[in-house]
Amino acid sequence: MAEVKKENWFKRTMKGLAKWFRGMKSELKKVVWPTWSQVLNNTLVVVVVSVIFAIILGIIDWLAGQGITALLGLIR
Repeated sequence: MAEVKKENWFKRTMKGLAKWFRGMKSELKKVVWPTWSQVLNNTLVVVVVSVIFAIILGIIDWLAGQGITALLGLIR
């Protein structure tokens, strides 16, 4: 029986990479990119929500610190 020679590792890897890039290119053609105004609007929403949560978290942290200070004051 004749042996079937397998392609070398380099050729197999290059074929796999080429197939992966072709697939990636075809998938990127399907992407619907947002408009510039949508990007600005979404960025503004993220910044505002982040600032609001930072303020709320800061208030909760301050209140917890005051509560712990008050509890420690009762012990002493």
